Amino acid sequence: MATGSAVVIGASMGGLLTACALTEAYERVTLVDRDLLPERAESRRGVPQGRQLHVLLTRGRQAFEELLPGISAELSARGVPTVDLHEQVHWYNNGHRMRRAPSPLFALGVSRPLLEQVVRERVAALPGVRIVAGCEVEGLTTTLDRGRITGVRLRLRDGDPTTVAADLVVDAGGRGTRSPVWLAELGYRPAPEERVKVGVTYLTRTYRREPHHLEGLLGALTNAVPGQPRGGIVAVQEQGRFAVALSGMLGEEPPADDEGMTAFAETLAAPQIADLLRTAQPESPPATMKFPASVRRRYERLRRFPAGYLVVADAVCSFNPVYGQGMTVAALEALLLRRLLRRPSDRLARRFFRGAARLIDGPWSIAVGTDLRFPEVPGRRSPRVRLVNAYVGRLHAAATRDPALGAAFLRVVNLVDPPTRLLAPPVLFRVLRGFTASAPLPRRAPTRAS
Repeated sequence: MATGSAVVIGASMGGLLTACALTEAYERVTLVDRDLLPERAESRRGVPQGRQLHVLLTRGRQAFEELLPGISAELSARGVPTVDLHEQVHWYNNGHRMRRAPSPLFALGVSRPLLEQVVRERVAALPGVRIVAGCEVEGLTTTLDRGRITGVRLRLRDGDPTTVAADLVVDAGGRGTRSPVWLAELGYRPAPEERVKVGVTYLTRTYRREPHHLEGLLGALTNAVPGQPRGGIVAVQEQGRFAVALSGMLGEEPPADDEGMTAFAETLAAPQIADLLRTAQPESPPATMKFPASVRRRYERLRRFPAGYLVVADAVCSFNPVYGQGMTVAALEALLLRRLLRRPSDRLARRFFRGAARLIDGPWSIAVGTDLRFPEVPGRRSPRVRLVNAYVGRLHAAATRDPALGAAFLRVVNLVDPPTRLLAPPVLFRVLRGFTASAPLPRRAPTRAS
């Protein structure tokens, strides 16, 4: 039976999913957020990435469904299209066009504001949940020995400070997390950090979708490669829209004007993206955002940590956004927390951080290993990283003919299978057999106009 109370700092996606997980174990769950939350599906200041293209990976969609049963059907009823990621998307990996085939890998073509609104409505309707908007968390309250967190200190907008007591406080404050500062003030050592500087600039704009766009498919993707640190994604969304995201690494920045965006897209391996930009009707202004570095905080390595406190989602690990892993990992962490709370323990933090580290290991290795292909990205390149990157390049070449290899790759990037599955003997045999029969597509060179 649920007893006690919990406070979640941040009512964005990670906080909402965490609150959902807590409702089984806590009678009262309070989410606090500095923003005044919108009543409709629209971007807000506290989630600046909300105007950017978001992707909910297949495993993420499954996890959302476990936490909030029926949410996929609810989104579909609101006009969100379902996409077969292997059959209905143009994939260009390292310049190689993946052979398409029907698959069970389905994603939802949904904008971040609509997804967050639907999740917020569902969570707010759960018993015991209260969302307090427009307030700032100024710090934590503790026992006299500072060994346990007992609540949070709040300042309401245009109001007086107040304190909210809690048996558990969870920081879901995202990339702007204050946990390192608060814990240091209480005398705790900082968590070891891993930081990979990628210097990503990405831009998103939405367009009216027409039947002829993308040759009738629902998405397109081409990745950045060494020597050409540019990428592009097109994803279908609700209300008959396509979202187009252009990205650059290591100082490359997509321009925000029509002519410049088209010229930038013409340098990409996927010609469908530039074709769309030439003919599609814009429905929103371009929105640009910068992401300097992927950051992972290794709380599981701390020997001392206060009871009654957790850190989740982007506040623990902020991934390079071009891989679309953040929401999926946040949902998997929420499922982990729900499982752990079904067996009460005074070692919750240790158990959670260790479990979360195992969840993060796979997507972190995918993102960081891929980024380390670029000589300009600082970091240690172990023999394993070099070998895997060379092997995956051969897999992409072979996947131009063998759809089974494309399916294996997509299952890994959608976090359905672990990265090690790509090295399984059946996949390895297909890569070695198919690589010699495949040739890469010519890569377009940047032009002066771009």
